[in-house]
Amino acid sequence: MNGKQQEEGRGSHYPGSLLWALLAMIVLAGCSTTPAVQSGEEPKEPIFSASRLLSSDVKSPTDIHDPLEGFNRGMYEFNYGFDRYIFLPVVAGYQRVTPEVAQQGVHNFFNNLLDLKTLINQLFQLKGGPALKTFSRMGWNTTLGLLGVIDVASSFDIPRYQEDFGQTLGHYGVGPGPYLVLPLLGPSNLRDGTGLVVDSMIFSAIDPLRLDGHIQRQIVYYGLNAIDQRAHIDFRYHQTGSLFEYDLIRMLYQAKRELEIEK
Repeated sequence: MNGKQQEEGRGSHYPGSLLWALLAMIVLAGCSTTPAVQSGEEPKEPIFSASRLLSSDVKSPTDIHDPLEGFNRGMYEFNYGFDRYIFLPVVAGYQRVTPEVAQQGVHNFFNNLLDLKTLINQLFQLKGGPALKTFSRMGWNTTLGLLGVIDVASSFDIPRYQEDFGQTLGHYGVGPGPYLVLPLLGPSNLRDGTGLVVDSMIFSAIDPLRLDGHIQRQIVYYGLNAIDQRAHIDFRYHQTGSLFEYDLIRMLYQAKRELEIEK
């Protein structure tokens, strides 16, 4: 499924935006694991083509290990309620009051930070060529692109990759483990959930935005990040047209992750 600024100054206040930013903060990376195709430069040949998804080596819904199905289905419905009645209205408000050029700048900025996560995981996986391109991409966007607000690297035809620690674990043969629907974050599994925690710990350790000890800065960063990501994901709960939406999403998520790991 398809699937986004830096605040300076220690004493800044955000009285109008603090509440919705706090609400959105709890969906850090909200829907980042939702099965949607994310934006950004992707290989021209679709990775998740219909013929590939339907090939014999891709597991069917009945092959997916889901021992926590009762819990997962309940969490799926909880996420639906939060998304519909809280998160999507917040996103709609953000889009109404923010000019499109500013929205794109915010999206580019967060993509530049995500490239740091990708670079680290490419190095973990010993992918030298892609890592060099990601490093080049970050260099151009951070300098000429004003900390990533302008995506100048794409105009130089430098491709954008997406890697995370869940993919790194899969690259070294770690299986997905049981399927898991995370509160607010959506579809995942034991391996990818662990990867999400590790990626967050690495980012916090590097702390490129100097967020540590700045509560308001953290609220604005995590809140705006979650809102931006959700704004660029088309998926809507209960609108797939399928009576078996839970099973469909479970299958697509697992297939998507397997294909991301093998590429």
